[in-house]
Amino acid sequence: MALLQDLIRQIEDPVLRDRITAETDKLLKQKKFGLVFEEHLPECTPLYEVPVRVGGMVAKKTGYVSDIYFVTKIEGTSATCLNRETREESVIPLDELVTIAQFGEPIYPYLKPIDTVCNAPESDLWHALIEADNYHALQLLEYLYAGKVDCIYIDPPYNTGAKDWKYNNDYVGEKDVYRHSKWLSMLEKRFRLAHKLLNPKESVLIVTIDEKEYLHLGCLLEEIFPEATMQMVSITINPSGAKRDNLFSRADEYAFILVFGDAKVIHPKGNGDEKEVRWWYLRRTDYSSRRGTVKGGTAQFYPIYVDDSTHQIVKIGEPLEYGVPRDSVETVQGATAVFPVRDDGVEMNWGVVGSTLQRLIDEGVVRVSTGTDNQPYVFRYLSENYKEKIESGRWAIKGLREDGTKIVVETEGKVTRATTVWQKKTYDAGQYGTSLLGQFIGNREFPFPKSLYAVHDAIKYFIINKPNALIIDFFAGSGTTLNAVNLLNAEDNGKRRCILVTNNEVSANEAINLSKQGYKPCDLEWERLGIAQYITWPRTVCSIEGHDVNGNALKGDYISSATQRTEKERNYTQIKFIDDISLVKLPDRKQLVSLLSSKKLPQSLVTADTQYIVSEDSEHTVSILLDDSAANEWLEALEGMTHITDFYIVTKNAKLFKELKVSISNLLGNIIIEDPLKIPMANGFKANAAFFRLGFLDKTRIALGAQFKELLPVLWMKAGAIGCCPALDSDTLPDMLILPQNHFAVLLEEPSFSKFSAELAQHPEIDTVFIVTDSVNAYREMIRSIDGKQTYQLYRDYLDNFRINTGR
Repeated sequence: MALLQDLIRQIEDPVLRDRITAETDKLLKQKKFGLVFEEHLPECTPLYEVPVRVGGMVAKKTGYVSDIYFVTKIEGTSATCLNRETREESVIPLDELVTIAQFGEPIYPYLKPIDTVCNAPESDLWHALIEADNYHALQLLEYLYAGKVDCIYIDPPYNTGAKDWKYNNDYVGEKDVYRHSKWLSMLEKRFRLAHKLLNPKESVLIVTIDEKEYLHLGCLLEEIFPEATMQMVSITINPSGAKRDNLFSRADEYAFILVFGDAKVIHPKGNGDEKEVRWWYLRRTDYSSRRGTVKGGTAQFYPIYVDDSTHQIVKIGEPLEYGVPRDSVETVQGATAVFPVRDDGVEMNWGVVGSTLQRLIDEGVVRVSTGTDNQPYVFRYLSENYKEKIESGRWAIKGLREDGTKIVVETEGKVTRATTVWQKKTYDAGQYGTSLLGQFIGNREFPFPKSLYAVHDAIKYFIINKPNALIIDFFAGSGTTLNAVNLLNAEDNGKRRCILVTNNEVSANEAINLSKQGYKPCDLEWERLGIAQYITWPRTVCSIEGHDVNGNALKGDYISSATQRTEKERNYTQIKFIDDISLVKLPDRKQLVSLLSSKKLPQSLVTADTQYIVSEDSEHTVSILLDDSAANEWLEALEGMTHITDFYIVTKNAKLFKELKVSISNLLGNIIIEDPLKIPMANGFKANAAFFRLGFLDKTRIALGAQFKELLPVLWMKAGAIGCCPALDSDTLPDMLILPQNHFAVLLEEPSFSKFSAELAQHPEIDTVFIVTDSVNAYREMIRSIDGKQTYQLYRDYLDNFRINTGR
């Protein structure tokens, strides 16, 4: 029907044209839409870099790209062209024509480097922005990363009837009767290519949409991705609502989530759920475990040697029989021999035998801190069953301390399960989309950018446990997705890589103004105002380097969902004004406890016999020693009470107060505080990105090797985009390229294979090899000696991919 209407418009007789139009309108009213949609005229792409040639297809730069001409003759600065539909011949200036390609024709894409931003020269992680029609870019990406993509996030045009997208270089307006059909046709082609990119074993596709097309989109997604599990979530992007005449104000939009294989939502844990686990005091605390008792025997009384400069355990001595004095053990130069001795001088036992302690030291679960005169160093450890708890998922290792010991946290806390309604304040597209974008690019026009944090959270739900994930956005818009990936990497030191694809369309208003000034697409003045060059790339550079387009440092912090752990000493207060607590009457004692604890401890905990107060209730964060003669018993009761932050000690003995502070600090450690991780925007991100424009090569010249220089960025991408994209300065090609910094190598001349193979043996970091040869047999013979590397035959592998797959 769409093709028929295009033909009807070419009928010169107005009466006949109107009659046929009326009859087709009757048929149109009977047409069902939804998944029964029109296969429209093939989409076409202008190829500005390809010269106009005789026999080629062209269109006028200022006309519809679907109005196709065949070039029959070129003379001077003009071309004689034959209209494909009317067969009329006309002479058109060459500078008004552009070569075109219809979707489905063989194309041979390459990446032309435009610019780079490098804010992490020591990192080999590089993102990429590709300026291109996303259909052809997806064809290239299929060649590069088929089945390797972890997440695709896209925000396609919503087809609202506004001038938000084009079909064959023509805006699809609200009154276009084929609006839904053209939109579905456009997406269907791209989804089929995207399908081949996703890792079938574990990946996710996220597509945002509003109420205009969500029904059609849902049906289309179900048809193209039948194996996926699909769910739709609602995201509140405008809490106050956007006005809809005679309707409810619109406050939300939708996101279709399609999960493949073993992919799943990784629900966030609630606040405080990942608290650090309890580390046990290595010295026994109960009096029944003192030296000489049956409990522990002689095997658990031995010296531990600690280096006095590094505070590291350097040796574990042999056990001492009961009665053998401590000073009889050997000495170690620069180290102190530490025994389990209480502050009152009572010899105790260690909690484990020496061989077990050494194993735990080797595993990074024994900590050393300073102690008292009787025991100069204090040791805390995790019991051997810590590994079972980690394997069962109850505990998790979150990193290492400066001393090399493990940071182990509990994971059994309550999980905050994400629902299908997302309502965070940070999802406000006005404040965290439009306003945030303005901080980077000023008042440059870009409608309805996504909230950075809505995109961040959407992808985080699926790739938080994939620090090396590959994310693609082929409707990149303002570049929010790359900004979100960099933020996620900054939060957890990930190395996730993002590829953005966007065209370089100018806005409708800018196109009118530029045309009035006599400019045409592909003119520098036109191109510099296109979305890729004017919006997406500037935002990428500014967000990575931490400044706006004018060079001014960005203000404020990113709102991070990550936390940072800091330590703070517990609070100790000496109460010196009481001479004898036994002389204080019970009512006064209760009132004293209430005052000291700021009413955190109930008076019911105090009786006539109470010498100290230690409560296991997590809300009782205060402990009080009322009678200093019970100091040792108080310390034993405090074992494991990490929730207590404030200690009041009733004593006039300043030395005892000081010793108790040290003992409690050694027993419980510092308070662990979880604060939101602050990421100043002015710091930018430790990231790098390369900006390319998609171009098209001549098949014959590729086969001859005449365009290897142009193909080098494609090879770099296929090898993983590791390190800065290499380039050749000379037109003279070397026999081989050995690029260990990029993890790939290229053999260009077969006779040099022996030398090439020897070079590869010197660089085990090279894992991708390209071999240029026309002979399949020669290629197979050469790769037999290249073990453990991914190999490709050039140019056959490249040419076959695009020739065979043109029917997509």
